Amino acid sequence: MSTFELPKLPYEYDALEPFIDKMTMEIHHSKHHNAYVTNLNNAIADKPEFTGKSIEVIMAEISKHPAAVRNNGGGHYNHSLFWTIMKKGGGGVPTGVLADEINASFGSFEEFKKLFATSGATRFGSGWAWLSVSGGKLVVSSTPNQDNPLMDVAEVKGTPILGLDVWEHAYYLKYQNKRPDYIENWWNLVNWDEVTRRFAEVR
Repeated sequence: MSTFELPKLPYEYDALEPFIDKMTMEIHHSKHHNAYVTNLNNAIADKPEFTGKSIEVIMAEISKHPAAVRNNGGGHYNHSLFWTIMKKGGGGVPTGVLADEINASFGSFEEFKKLFATSGATRFGSGWAWLSVSGGKLVVSSTPNQDNPLMDVAEVKGTPILGLDVWEHAYYLKYQNKRPDYIENWWNLVNWDEVTRRFAEVR
């Protein structure tokens, strides 16, 4: 039986200040993400069809599974990626092959940023914005709730290499209802080394 665990953050809760505040990070990780892990494990307990399956495999066949697995499994996968693609002293611009592919796919890094930010800012209700590799190409998309491009039900399918949480719990304490301000500040945290590593794995 697969049993999933809350991953440890690769930095302290206050490391992303002033762009994401310590209290938001602590609640987001220790309460929200932890609840997804707990509820996912409860949803798959004593169900042999989940034995030995990674979270990625479960996402890829999510249409076969109950809503509790979709919502909580998605929440676990999405947040596990989200923590790693941020770091203290992040931001700037990508370099090398990722930069080349972004320029080829979107025209320029600035055009990519606009498209990605709009994707997150205009997602109605709760959800995520994504940069994914699909068919060897980079694509930007957004998903509702805790869905992601790995899911076989996703409108735009692919392997995510960058994800932005635009649920209110990710930003409301600091930014209130100003989601575009949160997104603009979040660019200062992006760990382009990790995004590049993920890109190299799946391209």
